[in-house]
Amino acid sequence: MKKKIKYSDEKIGKVEVIKDFLPKPEELVFKEDHIKVTLNLSKSSVEFFKGIARKHGSQYQKVIRNLLDNYTSHYSG
Repeated sequence: MKKKIKYSDEKIGKVEVIKDFLPKPEELVFKEDHIKVTLNLSKSSVEFFKGIARKHGSQYQKVIRNLLDNYTSHYSG
């Protein structure tokens, strides 16, 4: 049984809006050189990326790799 969330009408303090820098799923499908690694992921995450890959005629490993590449390029100095 789900626990019901109780909301209150309190101030939340200073809020900082962070620009969404991650690309759309369909922008994660492109080809690039890579190094093979072993990584354990949750089943739900893999199924999510497999769905995106199927929709765009790609492989889920490439979609995951491109997501990581975008993330690292955003935070690399």
